[in-house]
Amino acid sequence: MTADVDRSKRHLVQTAGLTMVGGLVAGTGLILPANAQEGAKIGARTKDEITLPEDLMREHGVLDRVLLVYEACLGKFAANEDFDNFVLLDGAQVVKDFIEDFHERAEERELFPRFTAANKLIDLVHVLDRQHNAGRMLTRTILRAAPGSRKDGDDRRKVIDAVQAFIRMYRPHAAREDTVLFPGLRALVSANEFDAIAEQFEKDERERFGDDGFEKMVDRVARLERMVGINDLDQFTPPR
Repeated sequence: MTADVDRSKRHLVQTAGLTMVGGLVAGTGLILPANAQEGAKIGARTKDEITLPEDLMREHGVLDRVLLVYEACLGKFAANEDFDNFVLLDGAQVVKDFIEDFHERAEERELFPRFTAANKLIDLVHVLDRQHNAGRMLTRTILRAAPGSRKDGDDRRKVIDAVQAFIRMYRPHAAREDTVLFPGLRALVSANEFDAIAEQFEKDERERFGDDGFEKMVDRVARLERMVGINDLDQFTPPR
């Protein structure tokens, strides 16, 4: 009789541990501290959010796709093939709006000063900053000269020179940020400061472009890719 009572008590305790999940660890009956419960909620809420390095690197992905559009335009110039110069104009406008006036300004405001204050990667930050300014000058040239670039002449030569210089600079620029600057930020700031920077970047993006700003930019670039015939990814696969 006593053994039956003991078994019944054990069964009740085990059942309570399995069902009272809100304040207990399932299957154990142990009560979690309130902060641990809240931590679990936060983890569930934030696990699908974009991290700061991922956000910065996917913005570089938009830039790299514009560079591919630029290269396609250079190929059409070289073949003397006519195309809608809206491609150059809107590609440069995407660069100005999304990369130069948003992405780079955020880097200059939130990232570069932290490296400078910590005396870390000073030479790299200095070069990156100079290249931002050089890129803006090149983009202004493209925007000014692109409308007259459909016919051979001075405007076309200015566009070709500016686009070539832009591509040549930004491929290594973005690669160095992706592999050196962005990873280096984690060692430079606390976890809380790292999260605060990410939140500021997201806030700025929403205020400037709306909740789906990144997706809108990707769609704009995809349209330009279709216009110059590079939208089919498989065309870049080497033949067997």
